[in-house]
Amino acid sequence: MRQKKAWIISGGTVAVLLAASAVILPPLFNDEGDSQAAQTTAPAPTFSAVAPDPVKTYPPVSSFYQQAGPPAGSPQTPVDPQTVTIGNEPVGTQLSSSQVGLSLEATDLADPNLNADNQTMVQILRGLHQPVLRFGGNAVDRRFFWTSTGEAIPADYSGDKAHPVRSAGPEDLQRIMGMLEAADAYISLSVDLGHYNPERAADMAKYGAEIFGDRLVAITIGNEPNGFGDGDRRAGAYTVDQFAQEAEAYAAAMYKTAPNVPISGPGTYSANWADEWAGIPMQQKKVLTFHHYPLTGCTTGKAEDAPTMANLMSSTMNQEVVKYAKTFVDKGNAAGMPIWIPESGISACTGGNETTKTYASALWAADFALSTAQTGIGQADFHSSMITCQGGPPMSMVCADGAYLQPTGDMSVRANYYGISMVSSIGAGKFLQLSNEGGGLNQAYAIQKDDGSTTVVFINQNDPTQSAQTQVTLKLPNIPATATMTQMTGPSYGAEDGVAIDGAATAPVDNAQRPAPMNFKPGVQEQSFALTAGTVTVMNFTY
Repeated sequence: MRQKKAWIISGGTVAVLLAASAVILPPLFNDEGDSQAAQTTAPAPTFSAVAPDPVKTYPPVSSFYQQAGPPAGSPQTPVDPQTVTIGNEPVGTQLSSSQVGLSLEATDLADPNLNADNQTMVQILRGLHQPVLRFGGNAVDRRFFWTSTGEAIPADYSGDKAHPVRSAGPEDLQRIMGMLEAADAYISLSVDLGHYNPERAADMAKYGAEIFGDRLVAITIGNEPNGFGDGDRRAGAYTVDQFAQEAEAYAAAMYKTAPNVPISGPGTYSANWADEWAGIPMQQKKVLTFHHYPLTGCTTGKAEDAPTMANLMSSTMNQEVVKYAKTFVDKGNAAGMPIWIPESGISACTGGNETTKTYASALWAADFALSTAQTGIGQADFHSSMITCQGGPPMSMVCADGAYLQPTGDMSVRANYYGISMVSSIGAGKFLQLSNEGGGLNQAYAIQKDDGSTTVVFINQNDPTQSAQTQVTLKLPNIPATATMTQMTGPSYGAEDGVAIDGAATAPVDNAQRPAPMNFKPGVQEQSFALTAGTVTVMNFTY
């Protein structure tokens, strides 16, 4: 099952380009130094009452948000009250306007359905507000052949009906560029390391830089090279030292044809490869990347890593994600590099499980995006597929309409897409220190926007079929004059349909069009309201 595609995308935003040396870079490169780290030892903020201005008046509230309550028949198990106190001090990390994106296989560059005239795909991208569209995955080193001269695909490349070998050339990049312009999106490319050929990679980098220009954020050398060896891409063992030598040769070749395009890597799921990546000599700007699928018990064999609903909605999931991300953030900060996650999802285990396609995956995706950003991750892409919804990868956020492997060209979204759409609607800002007490499975984040307003996000992962509303006390850093709210809802953890934003299958509307939160009182620094279980709520307060 999937969400119907009759959803609406709010008006697009204008790209903000930041200068870095002689290179124009997209919004996910910050202008205050690319490395960033949360101040994990900073004390929790204490509430500081602001003296009200006796002559100041506040505009009346024209409309309040109409929040749905618990479903009929819910036992409404009580949830501890939640108190969130927000300080004025920044955490030290930022949320980018391109914080979230989608990851596809490199062979999808050759998919003719990725074009400017495919309004369903354009709308999907616009619903993520300047996302990065990353092309890589296992295909890049196994089933993807780049040629700018129309060469035939070598005979030793092999695939299958669902995962065919494909070649791509400059005309494919031109087609993709049209779609990116229509959607106001960015792109990240990967070059084939599995078939060692630095010159071919340099040729792809050349055309990528020429065609995509400022929309090309980075090029990655291979995909998960720590999985090479023992007959897969390399005979015998494949060490991190061998990768370093090959990556250096690739970077040198690509510098000759595309010197201003950053190189990202190593794109592995092993932290020790990050240390080697930091030391590889490259003239280009470097980005540290890693992949993260928290519930991959098919590999680890551990019960706590199994892709079950209990593990996904556990009280430790957020902590484990942050812990793993911080390992790479520390390494990237030490080397002065931005840190990205170009490929992520709940699980890398093949096939479906009880978490795939579900509303719980939307709650998880929203928290994953915000928790990793607050930890210091500059950008995160969620792995997806252009294969049909029927029979295609169930973890994918997007999928094609039509019978199995017979796509019509129209695209649909699954529940987890709405989670990152909520995050993307926040826009750029700096994370603020806060304390979050009570509330059960309820995470909170605060972001200071450039206009001085504060955006507060509540990710209430309490069971929507079992839990009562959470009574929230929100202590703001200043006295609010106005406030807005948008909210994602779903009928149950396991629901595949029925996910909605503000009551409809839509991306969030622009902030100016949103009503005030329930019970909002202008001129009152401490606000109180109830939040329904199983929701993602974004509130914005101006002062």
